[in-house]
Amino acid sequence: MQFFDRLGDRIETADSVVSVGLDPDLDRLPESVQDADLPRWQFNRRVIDATHEHAACFKPNAAFYEDPDGWRALEETVAYAHGKDVPVLLDAKRADIGNTARQYARILDDDHGPAVDAITVNPFLGRDALEPFLQREDKGIFVLGRTSNPGGADLQNLELASGEPLYERVVHLADLWNDNGNVGLVVGATAPEELEAIRDLVPDIPFLVPGVGAQGGDAEAAVEHGLADGVGLINSSRGIIFAGEEAADRGEPDAFFDAAGDAAKRLKQRLNRYR
Repeated sequence: MQFFDRLGDRIETADSVVSVGLDPDLDRLPESVQDADLPRWQFNRRVIDATHEHAACFKPNAAFYEDPDGWRALEETVAYAHGKDVPVLLDAKRADIGNTARQYARILDDDHGPAVDAITVNPFLGRDALEPFLQREDKGIFVLGRTSNPGGADLQNLELASGEPLYERVVHLADLWNDNGNVGLVVGATAPEELEAIRDLVPDIPFLVPGVGAQGGDAEAAVEHGLADGVGLINSSRGIIFAGEEAADRGEPDAFFDAAGDAAKRLKQRLNRYR
């Protein structure tokens, strides 16, 4: 079964399009896990326990795991999420040429821990750099399409000779690269008019829409334009996993993780009003 079919089943089961970002910043972890073996793993385990019933997907960002203990924590996290029947999307923004790209893509192989279900990739190097990812027919490949950070306009808004901005060319290319039906797009939530315009360009590609949580993106637009035939992901990271920081400051470790569960539930309910 292809990734987007599995994701659709999970969305139906959980009645949710929430992607919970697992970005365990060591400087922000509660004291209750800081002294544990693999504190990032212990933190993620508690977050997964608190949020999995409201999660369509978990999205760890590779930047928070790129050291030996971090990689072990990521492997444990992926296995634990899979044990809860929740797919895992690694936010790694990978791309490179030749053998390097093939090595990066191994993280999608089932015989290679942590064997994630989907990954984000950077289209800047073109199709040959993404081919090792695109060939994994049963895995989801989310191409960076339009980001909402201020510097994104430096390149993404550049007008090509055809008259279209660069990000629109990327969107069209993602559609062309979707031979195996496994391509999605990353499109930020903080510019709803662009979300709508991109959806008009590619009506059938699911979006991963970051920025609805702490970044204050438009939840209604994210749902209306982010889903393709009901399938897509709306991500919140800090707004969920660190929702309980005040409880941690009060010395209430259980309340810290309860707050994460409550935040995921509230976001699910908020998004479901527009589904």
